[in-house]
Amino acid sequence: MKLPVGESINNDAADPRVCLICGDRATGLHYGIISCEGCKGFFKRSICNKRVYRCSRDKNCEMSRKQRNRCQYCRLLKCLQMGMNRKAIREDGMPGGRNKSIGPVQITDEEIERIMSGQEFKEEASLPEHTWSNNGDSSDHSSPSNGASEGNQPSPASTLSSNRSLEIGGGYTAAVRDQYINAPMNTPYQLLPHLFSYAAQSGLLAPQPRSLYPQSHPLVMQLVAAEDLAPLATPMLIEDGYKVTQVELFALLCRLADELLFRQISWIKKLPFFCELSIEDYTCLLSSTWQELILLSCLTIYSAQIFGDLADVTAKYTPSDEELQGFSEDSMELMERLIYLFRKFHQLKVSNEEYACMKAINFLNQDIRGLTNVSQLEQLNKRYWYVCQDYTEYKYPHQPKRFPEIMMCLPEIRFMAGKLVNVPLEQLPLLFKAVLHSCKSSFISNRTGSSPCMPTTATSPGN
Repeated sequence: MKLPVGESINNDAADPRVCLICGDRATGLHYGIISCEGCKGFFKRSICNKRVYRCSRDKNCEMSRKQRNRCQYCRLLKCLQMGMNRKAIREDGMPGGRNKSIGPVQITDEEIERIMSGQEFKEEASLPEHTWSNNGDSSDHSSPSNGASEGNQPSPASTLSSNRSLEIGGGYTAAVRDQYINAPMNTPYQLLPHLFSYAAQSGLLAPQPRSLYPQSHPLVMQLVAAEDLAPLATPMLIEDGYKVTQVELFALLCRLADELLFRQISWIKKLPFFCELSIEDYTCLLSSTWQELILLSCLTIYSAQIFGDLADVTAKYTPSDEELQGFSEDSMELMERLIYLFRKFHQLKVSNEEYACMKAINFLNQDIRGLTNVSQLEQLNKRYWYVCQDYTEYKYPHQPKRFPEIMMCLPEIRFMAGKLVNVPLEQLPLLFKAVLHSCKSSFISNRTGSSPCMPTTATSPGN
């Protein structure tokens, strides 16, 4: 049930420190209502970038400090319902509202629907625009479709000013070249220009072969060199006929997690930008993203062992009736979404170079709380976003949608990793058995070079 804006504000007037959107600690009156810095920035980015989000559920997702990043659609919807005033956002996208005295607004459901569907944005512009804001929001997605723009094209953590449109139908403007190529930069590497090929993306023209930007190749190679591509050392070979117990399988999963985590720590020390951030920021980033980095690596560079050797081990584990009955609905949903994620990576066949870029982009998440150098993180995130896009479009000129599809995997990985850490420990062996058993046939067909054979239905956890 939606409460009137005025009533919500009155109810929270006794505690002005509580954000009306997510319940986090509020920092003041932003765009008409009491809110936190996170929701203030999210609302501004959504409106400036004319974002159109989608909810993968029933458009009634929980909004709390921990859950607010799960669904951007429901977060923006609540911002509008609670009275955030989009008219208070400065047109130039710079910090500070246009009118500090503007209070909350109450708009009709029809107006909200026009904003959420993007219809209002279409009517504001007589011609299609590709504009980007100084404050993007590539990190807050909850599903493969959620967080995409109307053309299913994700956006980097930050790009061009929101009041400057960029023509990309037939080449790059001189202003963009000057801004991104010729302008001196304090950091060791210059930011690459935005490389969207709109004609190719829209299917109007065949993609044209082009060369790789000079900065891209060394940056990609540096990221690949930081990776430990050697096979995992944790033993995963079982004698024929041996029956694996739940305790044994759980112990194996723990050893694997330990090794994978150790590899992420070693990876950080080898990053080409290691000296550009503080140890405190690296600690904060790793503590918030380690589970995402591990999941991404399991789906890519270590997939041969995970979906081969580990799957063979889980096949020798037979869950008891009690374990099957205790397999919750949440775990079942998690299983289905992990299988979906595997199929997506199986279809894309992500290269080591793309994986290295994806990993860096996911790691450099400037929305994590407690960071001290957010602007530097934002710049690094942009750098590798453009590098990944440049490399992918160069390497796969006949797959114009490949880059956005790869980037849309990152929000799903973030969501699934967050769910995995909350699974009851006793359910993990059965969950891994179910997921790996369902995915193994697809992996085997891919490894032998035949056409992918995707299972059409999820296999019962007990099989």
